Amino acid sequence: MNAMPQILIVEDEPLIAMMLEDFLEVLGKGVAGSVDTVADALARIEQGGIDGAILDVNLRSGEKSMPVAEALAARGVPFVFATGGGDDGLDPRFRDRPRLQKPFTMDGVAQALDAL
Repeated sequence: MNAMPQILIVEDEPLIAMMLEDFLEVLGKGVAGSVDTVADALARIEQGGIDGAILDVNLRSGEKSMPVAEALAARGVPFVFATGGGDDGLDPRFRDRPRLQKPFTMDGVAQALDAL
């Protein structure tokens, strides 16, 4: 068992992804990967070794991270949704998942990951 939980970041804004990586480091978590498309996220999930994930609901080109949420849920990997809005675009099946509001704060990230 890896002592440091490995968190997958699915975020299409490079600066936000880098900020989340920094937050995770400070919070004593590892970065299992940082991806910006559903395809890349699914490929990374296939490799395993992920203990949790932060999913941006809306990715570029109108892509939604729901297939990623489904893949994680199927494997029993907890995740939190990152969103700038309300429940827009959130699949009803996942409305009970922890939510991380943008703009992110270290506290917000810590609380969201504690909820996993």
